[in-house]
Parts: sequence; C-alpha cells; structure tokens
Amino acid sequence: MGFEHKSVLLNETIEGLNIKPDGIYVDGTLGGGGHAYEVCRRLGEKGSIIGIDQDEAAIEAASVRLKDFGEKVTIIRSNYCDMKSKLHELGIDKVDGIVLDLGVSSYQLDTAERGFSYREDAPLDMRMDRRQKMTARVIVNDYSEMDLYRVIRDYGEDKFAKNIAKHIVVARGTNPIETTGQLTEIIRASIPMKYQKKSGHPAKRTFQAIRIELNRELDVLKNSLDDMIEILNPGGRLCIITFHSLEDRIVKSAFKKNENPCTCPPDFPVCVCGKVSKGCVVTRKPILPSEEELEYNSRSKSAKLRIFERR
Repeated sequence: MGFEHKSVLLNETIEGLNIKPDGIYVDGTLGGGGHAYEVCRRLGEKGSIIGIDQDEAAIEAASVRLKDFGEKVTIIRSNYCDMKSKLHELGIDKVDGIVLDLGVSSYQLDTAERGFSYREDAPLDMRMDRRQKMTARVIVNDYSEMDLYRVIRDYGEDKFAKNIAKHIVVARGTNPIETTGQLTEIIRASIPMKYQKKSGHPAKRTFQAIRIELNRELDVLKNSLDDMIEILNPGGRLCIITFHSLEDRIVKSAFKKNENPCTCPPDFPVCVCGKVSKGCVVTRKPILPSEEELEYNSRSKSAKLRIFERR
C-alpha cells in the first residue's frame, strides 16, 4: 500500500508559518510531505526545509513527493525530539519556522499490519518507528493490572479503564493476547452495551492509550517544546496540530509559559525573577478545521492548531 495521508489544516498552517522565501523551515512530522510540499512551493533559491520522520514508509513517500525541489529539501529519519541535535549536525542553529502534525497518519491507520487500527485484525504492534523492539503486545501482556489501568485512564481518559485492565489480565491468564482483534473483543466485553451504543467504538480510547504509552508521545512532546522555541529566529513561528485534549493541553501550557515565564508573586510591583519572555502566542484560541474540511477529511474532526511566534 502506498503512503497516503491528507494533511489536516493545511492552508491554515502554511498561512500561520508566515513563510520567508529565503527562510529555513523544519517539518518535524514529515509524513507524506503534504505540509512540506506547500512550504517548498513558497521558497526562493536560498530557502530550505528539513523533514524529520521516524517511519520508513513516510521517508520513502516524502522523498518521492519532494524530489523536484532538489537541494532545498533534506530528509532525516529520526524523532522530532532530536531536532536540535540533528540540525546542529547540519550546521544549523536557528530556523524560521517549525511544523508538527501530531498523532497517527492515515497510512498507519489504514495499513492493517501496523496494528494501529481496532477495525482490522492484525498483530499487536503500534510502533511509529519499527526499529524499536518493544511493541504493543508487550504492554498488553506484560504490564501489571495497575499499570494498564494507569495507561488507559491517563492516556485514554476512559471511565471504564479499571474494568478494561481487569479483563485484559484475566484473558491473558489463559493465553497471550496476540492480535488487535483479540484485544478489541476483550474491551467490548468490559464496557456495558448501553455505553457502547452512544459513545463510538469501545476500543478507540484504549488503543489510543496503548499507542501513546508505547511511543512515549506525550513525554516526547513535553520535553521538546522549549527546545523548538529556542531554535527559532526572531519572528520565527512554531505551528502545532494536535488531535486530543492531552496533547493540546501540553502545547497550550508550554506556549503560555514561554510567553510569560515570570514566577514572581502577583503582588510584586516589578519582576525580580529575571525570566524573560521568549515570544507571544499568536492563537489565543486554537484554529479549528472549516466545515468544508470536515466534510472531506474525517481525521480533522478533533484537530486544533496553535501557533507561537519567537521574539
């Protein structure tokens, strides 16, 4: 299957980047190259973009899509958490814009053997980077009941987390849980039918939780935001598209802290902590997909775009 992925909030993100023709840009979640392609179209002879992705299928697809832009494009297989060091290896200390499109790509969801989808029966995998040894199977079969409960509660925000964890432990006591289909049936049996009828697919939240835990998605995001803001040139922008409340909360909080880092008590007449603002939040409220986009791109339903500009 070819790497197909519809870029969410594409026009809004490109507009938000405020692209300079001779600027240096980074797409930290390159995917199929949708956002990167539109950035390249707006670059002049001296402009360039660095694309980063940990998925080999994304690297291959983006390389083909962006080949006509020649030396303007540099593609690196890595996690965006290593952005600062990877740029340093290229002799780049500052950039004019960064894009992150978080979550799972359409390709990853639609490729059954990757194990991301609860709609297809496949081995429990869910690795964003298939060089990683640990898979979702390890979490499902080896985590304690308490740890499973924690993961499903915190990352899936599922009110039946305790019951789901209990059912998983009971089921694996007979035979290991090997496939997404097996896990989905166990989850179904854990949630009362009256809730299943009105709250979407019962496995959605648990699959999300296991994927986030396996790929350390929230830790990576939390630990990378300050570095990304730091490497922006004055006027440079960081555009981040999130797909669930946990991601959005982290981005909103980091942007607010970098805009107003002062830790002095509110009744102090002047700041004495010495912490200086790194820039400003461009989007006081997140930018949401238009009605038109929602009609043709189902993945965009929960998308939110937030933008920060470096001072």
